[in-house]
Amino acid sequence: MTDSLPIGKLATRWLQQDRDPDTRREIEALIAADDGTELERRLRKRIAFGTAGLRSSMKAGYAHMNSLTVLQASQGLADYILAQRQLQGTSGRPTVVIGYDARHNSQKFARLAAGAFLAKGFGVLWFGILVHTPMVPFAVSHFGAAAGVMVTASHNPPADNGYKVYWGNGCQIIPPHDKGIALAIANVENIIEWSETLVEQSSLVQRVYVKTHTAYFDALGKLVSKSRKDASRTRNTADAPFTYTPLHGVGLSFMRRALHELSFDAKLMYVVEAQALPDPDFPTVTFPNPEEKGALDFACQEAERNGSKIVISNDPDADRFAAAERLEDGRWHQFTGNQMGILLASYVRETSEVSEWLSMVLASTVSSRMLKAMGRRGAFKYRETLTGFKWLGNIAQQTARESWVPIFAFEEAIGYMFPSVVWDKDGIAAAIVFLAARRLWLAEGTTPYQKLQQLYQEWGYFEDANTYLISPSPEVTQATFAAIRTSRHGAIPTHVDKRRITRWRDLTLGYDTATADGRPDLPTDPDSQMITCELEDGVVFTARGSGTEPKIKLYIEATAESSAKAKRLANEVLRDLLQEWFEGLKLAGT
Repeated sequence: MTDSLPIGKLATRWLQQDRDPDTRREIEALIAADDGTELERRLRKRIAFGTAGLRSSMKAGYAHMNSLTVLQASQGLADYILAQRQLQGTSGRPTVVIGYDARHNSQKFARLAAGAFLAKGFGVLWFGILVHTPMVPFAVSHFGAAAGVMVTASHNPPADNGYKVYWGNGCQIIPPHDKGIALAIANVENIIEWSETLVEQSSLVQRVYVKTHTAYFDALGKLVSKSRKDASRTRNTADAPFTYTPLHGVGLSFMRRALHELSFDAKLMYVVEAQALPDPDFPTVTFPNPEEKGALDFACQEAERNGSKIVISNDPDADRFAAAERLEDGRWHQFTGNQMGILLASYVRETSEVSEWLSMVLASTVSSRMLKAMGRRGAFKYRETLTGFKWLGNIAQQTARESWVPIFAFEEAIGYMFPSVVWDKDGIAAAIVFLAARRLWLAEGTTPYQKLQQLYQEWGYFEDANTYLISPSPEVTQATFAAIRTSRHGAIPTHVDKRRITRWRDLTLGYDTATADGRPDLPTDPDSQMITCELEDGVVFTARGSGTEPKIKLYIEATAESSAKAKRLANEVLRDLLQEWFEGLKLAGT
């Protein structure tokens, strides 16, 4: 739509389409200033509809999140759903679930989206109140909706927002729907309904917050009910205090309801008051992501004041979860995403009533291989997927159709899925399961950190050296990976320093040295850079280009008979990769 028009005509088209006075003024000011460079940045390329929908900073222009791009996305998504239903011969009025978080403009964008779907004849299942992201896919499954939309940018900076899409199976969208929806959005020329109030007036709107809330906590209660019985049967252990922060997001009300509904002592939850209420500016943290260095400092300080030894946190839309434990020597240990994934998988397996022969646990290819080792020794069946919960959720559903019972899935970026509740990561569910697990472990005389050490002793020590490098542009990322693939006399490398590469899997070009026909065991994507290597001394690493940020991400994991040796091996491989493959790129934090 925008590739060939002169920038002046693009600006004119924007002003003809945009009815938002604030964003119109932005483009008008750029035209008045004759700022063709900035107009090109904002108007030439449309915001990409990718992994989970749209995400960008909030500015005027086709390249950003704003009222017009939200309406185009909604109208295009509605068109695509209607076309798919026609192809399948599906009758009746389709419905769509719409939710929003506390970010700037989230409610406004959600109301506009609702108006677009109503204008297309959809029924709208409307919360009308702040919700955490997993509530949308839960409602899609619970009500049998055709799709779900959550307006959120998760843990992105304050200037960003996003438009996250779920398909009718309650999972994030995967091919071919993603490309089909993107094409439908690109074909939208005129907005047929521009209204923030239609959602309050239409008879096609059903308010579903109360019903969804009740059903969600019922499902969550069933997930942790067995652990409550186990803990009381062991020593009737009382709940222990902990400190919680929602990082200025929507999590607190859901945590309080979860504690009340699931018979935890809510008086033992100390809240970080400076971060308790939703605040879209996130004033106390540089990045509102529990993974980021320093994000839990406020919570750890509060925990030291109130005497609790556990800190737990959600990100602003509460789909991610992190925890830290104060050790006997006074140090705080923040569990990595891999460590928490191992702990939660172990607990779910211990308390599940599903046979280990039928239980399926999943993890993405950049996450710890410890679950794979446990699967090989019969703890459960294990399945590896591509990165992202769009794959974890959809592949988990596929295993269920194959007569397995998916009981847990995780990714190292502090995301955890409990399929009996929702087909996506859920930070509230993860927090409650962690507290239930902690209660059970305390009944056995063990803290979460000590439980982790026990698991390492049983299954082997797995330590990672994950990081990322700053890439100036997608072109630099592509050139970097191209050079890696031909770094040894025009052929793929055989070693990293002195370590021999025993397996090379390239999911960009579709080549795998470990399979008989050379084809990878996971789907390939020529538009996404990803190489995984296994080395001769038990180290596995993946290098991939980020789909949403100017980064090249490195995931390195080593396995050894001690934690110290595993850490040493992982860090040695990181050093060698930086010297041999990524020289010249800026390492995170430098």
